[in-house]
Amino acid sequence: MTLSMLYGEPRVITVGAQVLGEALDLQAVPRCEVDWRPPLPGTAAALARVLADPRRESANATAVGRMLAARPMLTGVRPAHAVLGLRAGEFLHAGPPITWERASGPMRGALAGAMLFEGLAGTPEEAERRLASGAGIGLDSCHHHRTVGPMAGVVSPSMWMLEVTDAEHGGTAYCSLNEGLGKVLRYGAYGPEVIERLRWMGEVLGPVLAAALERCGPLDLRTLIAQALQMGDELHNRNRAATSLLVREIAPAIVEAAPDHAAEVLRFINGNDHFFLNAGMAAAKVSADAARDVPGSSLVVAMARNGTDFGIQVSGLGDRWFTGPAGVPDGLYLGGYGPDDANADIGDSTITETTGLGGFAMAAAPAIVRFVGGEVSDAVAATTTMYEITMAEHPAYQIPGLGFRGTPAGIDVALVARTGSLPVVNTGIAGRIAGTGQVGAGLVRPPAEAFTAALDALAGG
Repeated sequence: MTLSMLYGEPRVITVGAQVLGEALDLQAVPRCEVDWRPPLPGTAAALARVLADPRRESANATAVGRMLAARPMLTGVRPAHAVLGLRAGEFLHAGPPITWERASGPMRGALAGAMLFEGLAGTPEEAERRLASGAGIGLDSCHHHRTVGPMAGVVSPSMWMLEVTDAEHGGTAYCSLNEGLGKVLRYGAYGPEVIERLRWMGEVLGPVLAAALERCGPLDLRTLIAQALQMGDELHNRNRAATSLLVREIAPAIVEAAPDHAAEVLRFINGNDHFFLNAGMAAAKVSADAARDVPGSSLVVAMARNGTDFGIQVSGLGDRWFTGPAGVPDGLYLGGYGPDDANADIGDSTITETTGLGGFAMAAAPAIVRFVGGEVSDAVAATTTMYEITMAEHPAYQIPGLGFRGTPAGIDVALVARTGSLPVVNTGIAGRIAGTGQVGAGLVRPPAEAFTAALDALAGG
């Protein structure tokens, strides 16, 4: 604390001394609080080198400018084998690369379910034996194939994918179709109802959506997301408005393209408030990919979790992953589930936070606290804190409750290290035992070491 006598009555300036500050408040002593936190431990030297890099300012302006200028359009729905070249026995998964030996329960459950869906195994036990042996099996990260997947994020050749194209830069990204909530493959469930639903999605839902899009033309996802934010969504764990807007856009084309299946398809989408999530994830992926490979840039272009590791990728560091242990979300649980049932954080859906949505836009969605816990003030505080670690405010994604201020977008590794603030993520919680499904939802912070490792790499470059 120091005494300020520059103007009028003396005031006490408190810096990081919360307890002493509160004591002064009780004594009615005038004070000015300065919000300051020390850098992340051990980062001072690397931080100094990165901040002194003459390329940094221009590189970051270029990278974040590309991200914010992206115009994601939903252009098609196609099978994974056609657009990703996946062959029998090849699977993609969420997060940084991982082997079967290190895979968590929900990741193993989703892979086993994908084996059953593809007809490569007759029972879950047989599927696990084949996956453990590795014979004829290929696993790779979704992000390595311009793809993102929620939770376990498992993609197999027969699954149908949403195709999103960036009308500004020309990139393309993919995401699977959303199954709904509860016992679903992405949460590691693989029971008969899960496989039956996946088959219906492959035989009916995917082809119907593809035919409808051919009729109605590309859908402007940037505009839909912007509207949904102003209707109470944050586009990660709350997608009710976005899904409704999507249905309004595509429903007539569904009826025209597939009158025999229109009712069941619309009923399925209408009963799943999260249906838009996957389209929003692909939109975020194609936007973030536009900012990749700018030398000297400290912009985060991917955050992803595989249920074991939390990893990030940085614009100026190519395709390298920087990882740390995934944490267990703190939140609300379904039914009789509790923290002991929870798996560590999992999924590619943090691509939403990477581009200024999800946890970064919680101030736009006060109702989200009923799903992830906390108070409305916590949602506002989460968003406002994220302005400290981001490079820009999104020009299209705006928050009415903050005076239509743009969402904080463009995470800067250097700002994370300098402020000590880590990105906030809101997420679903998968059961740690394969086959369980969803057990809750909550908030989680990434491991600091992922960001400090990336900072070190930037400093060494």
